[in-house]
Amino acid sequence: MVTNVTNLSRSGLYDWMAQRVSAVVLAAYFLFLLGYLVASPSLTYADWHGLFSQNWMRIFSLLALVALGAHAWVGMWTISTDYLTPMSLGKWATGVRFLFQAVCGIAMFAFFVWGVQILWGI
Repeated sequence: MVTNVTNLSRSGLYDWMAQRVSAVVLAAYFLFLLGYLVASPSLTYADWHGLFSQNWMRIFSLLALVALGAHAWVGMWTISTDYLTPMSLGKWATGVRFLFQAVCGIAMFAFFVWGVQILWGI
């Protein structure tokens, strides 16, 4: 079993559940947007802006951003612990894994902050 300080989740079951719940949220968000686009064939910028100006849509989008971050973190952590091992990288495995996870975490945080700025105009 691989244990690592950068694992933000509690157990394999928690990771599995986070992946499934975040996938459902992302699927609902995608299907809603797809349905909105199909139902509005003559969509204008004003219509699109009007949709994202509503608080419920901003909250739904924020929920999708959080789900995307959780989904990506669990996925990238799993990839790094499965493939960045001492067997594949030798004595550098721990440092490479930590660097990979740090870059992923910083990127996910930056994308989340950027998304919040876009949604709420901060």
